Formats: sequence, structure tokens, C-alpha cells
Amino acid sequence: MTQDPSAPASRKARDRSSKRKSRNISKNLPLHDLSNEDRTELIRSSPTYLRADKDLDFLTRDELRPSRLQLEFLKPELIFQDTGINSAIVVFGGTRIIESEEAEKKIQIARKALEKNPDDPALRQRLYQAERVLAKGHYYDIAREFGQIVGRSGGSPEDCRLVIVTGGGPGLMEAANRGAFDAGAKSVGLNITLPREQQPNPYITPELCFQFRYFALRKMHFLHRAKALVVFPGGYGTLDEMFEVLTLIQTEKVNPLPIVLVGEEYWRHVIDFQYMSDEGTIDPKDISLFWYAETAQEIWETIIAWYSKTGRSIFSIEEREL
Repeated sequence: MTQDPSAPASRKARDRSSKRKSRNISKNLPLHDLSNEDRTELIRSSPTYLRADKDLDFLTRDELRPSRLQLEFLKPELIFQDTGINSAIVVFGGTRIIESEEAEKKIQIARKALEKNPDDPALRQRLYQAERVLAKGHYYDIAREFGQIVGRSGGSPEDCRLVIVTGGGPGLMEAANRGAFDAGAKSVGLNITLPREQQPNPYITPELCFQFRYFALRKMHFLHRAKALVVFPGGYGTLDEMFEVLTLIQTEKVNPLPIVLVGEEYWRHVIDFQYMSDEGTIDPKDISLFWYAETAQEIWETIIAWYSKTGRSIFSIEEREL
């Protein structure tokens, strides 16, 4: 039987007592030998008697997947509507790119470990990777500054017409949420349930942090109110999210929106878009679906310029068919 965590302590204690009692009854006596009171208690303690919307075992059955998908879309959607969130700038980026100060600490740990075992190639690789993460530490500062710019773009801290939306995790997502927090503005985090639990970063507005079971529904909410996509250096997850949006725009499933890749040197090493075009696997015009930027101010100015050129408003409500 699933307990309601909001139930008073005395009620929980009675429920636990009833469960113990019902287990003893069901084990030792046939139903015909029980009193009406005991049989009633057995009925009330049965999982089948638990109301469907409170029965987690029932709700997690495979057959209930369509209902879970619907609920996972509706919960954030209704809260966004209630909060007045119309538009979002979505920020993607790696969880492993952290503040320079924290990256320095990891280098020191890796260096000390290598000093104890100088011939260990794995430790040597770990130190090299820690140094490369530190070399990208400025992206944390850029993401944080960009979050501040977006956070200050509204009329007041309570103005939720345009908000930062991230995956809610650490690293560069944290930096963008932190920037909005610095500006006193609200921001959104769309966390995902993973085998290794991903904790939400502490800079998300508490009532605007959501936990998803399904990547597909999380991606839908990323794009549903998106007015721009800003992609910082990252790994598989960042690439997956970026290519999802590029594919939707390329195939004209959604209207175009600004896509900014931050850090041209990184992205040109990771993906050779020109080679893809030369090989005929994408059209030359597909390379124009995005552009590069190096600073927070440049990101913001190019997004605003895109909207000015298209005659649309970054603050306007726009429905996307997804």
C-alpha cells in the first residue's frame, strides 16, 4: 500500500499498525474465520482498494505509459501557463565544464594521484582531461553572464515573458540558471531521471524545476516555447539536443529560430559541417541554420538582430506544433 507523504504522523502510525495487523490475519486465519471488522481491515489494506491516482505501482505499469506521457506533458505545461511563461531561451551545454576554481581543484587532485603513480596512463589521461576542462572554464563565465542579460531583459524580476530554460543539471546549465538568479529573475530547469541520479542545480527557481522520466517529453518542453537555442560545448547529450532542433528546422517541422553555437573553435573540431555539405549529406543552406558567437553580449545581440530582421518579437507568444 502506498502511503501519502502528507498524511499526519498519527494517521501514518495507524496505517502501519493496520498493515501489520492485516498481514498477521491473512497469514494465520482463513477468511471465513475472521470477524467482519478484520475482513474489512483486510479489504482496506489491499492494494486494489487504493485509489488509482494514488497507486504508484499501478501508475508505473507498462500499460499506463500513454497516461504517464500525457501527465508528463501536462504538468509543466499548466504550470507554465499559470506562471505566465510565454517564451524561453534554451541553453544547452556540458555538465563537466565547471567554474575555473572548481576545475583547479580537480587538477590538483589528479596531479597528486599521478605523482604517486607516474607510470599509470589512466591517471595521466585524467590529468590531461582535467586541464582541458579548466581551459574551457571561461564558457561557464559566458553562460552565467548570458543568464544575467536574459534575466534583466524583462520589465521586472517577476516578468516571466522570457526566461532561461536549461536541463537543470550542473556545469554550463548551472551557469545559465545562476546568471538569471544573479539578476533576480526566474529560470526553469528540466531535470531527467537517470540511473545515476542527476541533482538539480541550486539556482533554478524552485517552483519551476521539473523532473522528467521521458527524454522525448523533456525535449518537447525545451522547444515548445523556445525563442532561441544557445549551445555551449558539451558531450553526447548536448549534441543530441542540438541535432534534434536542427533536424526539426531543416525538415520544416517547426518554424526557424536562432541557433547560436558558442565557441567556434570547439565546434569546428567536433563537427565538420562544411565536410557534410561538400559530401552532399546536407544542403549548403543547412549550414546557415546556425551561427557562432564568443561572448555573452554577442549571443544576445545576434539573437535580437535576428528578430529585428524577421519582424517578429522575442517576447511574443508563439505556438509551435510539435
